Amino acid sequence: MVTQRPKVGVGVLIMDGSFVLLGKRKNAHGHDMWAPPGGHLEYGESWHECAHREVLEETGLQLSNSEFFAVTNDVFDEQKHYVTIFMKADYPGGPVQNLEPDKCYEWRWFEIDQLPDNLFLPLRNLLNEREISAIVNCNISMHTTPHQTFAHQDE
Repeated sequence: MVTQRPKVGVGVLIMDGSFVLLGKRKNAHGHDMWAPPGGHLEYGESWHECAHREVLEETGLQLSNSEFFAVTNDVFDEQKHYVTIFMKADYPGGPVQNLEPDKCYEWRWFEIDQLPDNLFLPLRNLLNEREISAIVNCNISMHTTPHQTFAHQDE
């Protein structure tokens, strides 16, 4: 008998003031849904190491800090079950690149209280459990960089 067990995912809420960075998922579960950078926790890896590695691999951003924010229990319709660890990090500055265009259409900054409707399940679950204001008020520090550019991969 095969026993299915949950996998562990790490999502990173990169904050710049009241803006959060989200990518539109492509070719994976959650296709066409908006999600923060993140991925699977590797064997022996700390949550911080995973957060920093995934953000660098997906966006080219080099995080200087991260902190634990929340955990969600996410059971997907397509028979997948994840425990998602959400980390928060300050936007470190610099251009956001779409380094995995086969997995992400684009990266875009959203005002935290004006998020799109089509959010990836772990992020939806997080917002059902925590007030939006908690995400902003729990910042490591605040920045005021305007967001006029973002990485985009043509569909």
